[in-house]
Amino acid sequence: MTAVDTGDPAVPSAGTAPPASAPAGPPDNATKPAKRRLDHVDAMRPIKQAGVVSTHSLLFFAPGASLAVGGALMLLHVTREAFLFISACMLMYSYGSLRRAGYGRFYRRRFVSVCLPYLCWTVIYFFVTLHTASYTPWTGFEHFWYLVATGYYQLYYLLVIMQFYVLFPLLLLLVRRTKGHHGALMVASLAVQVLIVSLMHWKVLPPDMRGFWASREVISYQFYLLAGMVAAVHLDDVHNWICRHVRLILAGTVVAAAVAEVWFVLSARHLAPWMGSGSDPLQPIVIPFNVGAIACIYLVGVYLVDRRRPTTVRAMVRSGSDNSYGVYLAQMVFILALSWLGWRTLDHYLPWPVVSILTVTLVFLGCVLLTSLLARTPLTVALTGRQRQEWRTWIPERWRSRPTTAAELAAEEAVSSAIDPDPVAR
Repeated sequence: MTAVDTGDPAVPSAGTAPPASAPAGPPDNATKPAKRRLDHVDAMRPIKQAGVVSTHSLLFFAPGASLAVGGALMLLHVTREAFLFISACMLMYSYGSLRRAGYGRFYRRRFVSVCLPYLCWTVIYFFVTLHTASYTPWTGFEHFWYLVATGYYQLYYLLVIMQFYVLFPLLLLLVRRTKGHHGALMVASLAVQVLIVSLMHWKVLPPDMRGFWASREVISYQFYLLAGMVAAVHLDDVHNWICRHVRLILAGTVVAAAVAEVWFVLSARHLAPWMGSGSDPLQPIVIPFNVGAIACIYLVGVYLVDRRRPTTVRAMVRSGSDNSYGVYLAQMVFILALSWLGWRTLDHYLPWPVVSILTVTLVFLGCVLLTSLLARTPLTVALTGRQRQEWRTWIPERWRSRPTTAAELAAEEAVSSAIDPDPVAR
């Protein structure tokens, strides 16, 4: 996909001309390869969006009192941390050299790719759900601005991203100033993350700093955002380490998931009341699983775009990546529609896992179809965050990769030369 924010990051100026005695040479930016999109990072987008749709499908259509549903939701909440980690990583990679003079361009791009779709979809959801409540003109007006301020259902992710954009210059300065000490920075950030979510989980913090409000505050996710920025600085090393330790990552993630599930069961059955609520998505026990799951999603992305995969598979992954932002924005339109059509009664005839799989499939494919259609209309920027696409590219099978040279293959293996500059608009 070509997103609205597809321009290359600002290239540093070549500086002043060399003195007359110095040999003339190419400008500094002439030696810098253009940053291209990294397909296996792009492939992470539809995977995590499928997780988001799964979360909301379970919340709407699975039996709420089921212990299995609660345990699944506890692990599926990792999609929010993965969303923020990937966004921070891509933003840092693209704008790690950002200087004060480039902030105006930076924020203009962020408005187009994030704020504009956020406002448009807030309006859409306001009118879609208008019939479910009786509003006077004044209470309707108040409710609309409440949605704008707090985010309709899943849209609060974008509120957190907007806060991150505001803080990005300060966080960028922090990462630059701690060069050579990023390990210590991440240890400190992890300690702060554990402390914050522990105080939230055990209700030490006041109500306005936990629960509903905590999910919309950037401080609740600071570790994942900083981790994404640091990973971008060391992207080659991170990529190589993950690919060399596949078994360790998989085993560690499974163990972390098992520990988190045991914690949930003990808490849900009140066998260990001191553990607090098992349904709290922000709690310290899930942090190890979150880290492992993000690494696993990365590995799945590497697998899906491998050149040994069939061209059709890679084309479908590319389509899912291109439309993943639209899946995120539009998913609740389809979930609400299914709810109004009586979809909740299906669990009387089918096991809830089957209903959930059907729901995720229908919603995801419906969102992909809607987004791909909108991307070829004048409404594309406002509703999908993408530039307008040509109709001839609508069929994924037509997206054939051109012959790849040896130089391009070598460039793709160097992770640092191929990441997408747009952190969100997919």
